[in-house]
Amino acid sequence: MMKIVILSVTTIFVISCLATLAYASDPSPLQDFCVAVKDADAAVFVNGKVCKNPDMVVAEDFFFPGLNKPGNTSNPVGSRVTPVNVNQIPGLNTLGISAVRIDYAPNGLNPPHTHPRATEILVVSEGTLYVGFVTSNPANTTLKNKLFTKYLYPGDVFVFPEGLIHFQFNVGKTNAVAFAGLSSQNPGVITIANAVFGSDPSINPDVLTKAFQVEKNVIDYLQAQFWTNID
Repeated sequence: MMKIVILSVTTIFVISCLATLAYASDPSPLQDFCVAVKDADAAVFVNGKVCKNPDMVVAEDFFFPGLNKPGNTSNPVGSRVTPVNVNQIPGLNTLGISAVRIDYAPNGLNPPHTHPRATEILVVSEGTLYVGFVTSNPANTTLKNKLFTKYLYPGDVFVFPEGLIHFQFNVGKTNAVAFAGLSSQNPGVITIANAVFGSDPSINPDVLTKAFQVEKNVIDYLQAQFWTNID
């Protein structure tokens, strides 16, 4: 009898762990919808956004116009991300999904970055992209982080796992366009170069000199650059 009880408890524990893993990103909603209240109108801060009174919800809360319009790629990296997340569509609150349009000029780059809260699935609409992601640090310290890359053409789809550094580069001679879905209402973006060299206040150059194993003048030069976000 004791063995049966222990087995049952173990089974429940394993199922609970698996269920926890299944909800590792955005939680499932507990009602049909929870349209977000603007942060400025919210009396409290929560993990996500406060729900709007359901009686006040309108169709526009689930709508965003203009994703057919090209983004302005006139910036140093030659790309522009147009996000459609909970900040643009308040009806996405608690639904665990968002989208982006990405425009690339010839030789345009969506620089190495991560989404700390989302997996991304990208489909190319126009042009040719060279894309890739890098794995996390391997358990075996003698091995290096592995790079996965692919050339994508219109209609091709590629997945970037949650939290991993990834990029897209337009290798064609014409503009390129891609659309992506992300598994969070607010996936977040950390652009690696911007975060490391363009933070405010700046990271102590001694830290970066040691981390990158370069001379301090190299770090000084990089920190002096004008780092811009493209979304």
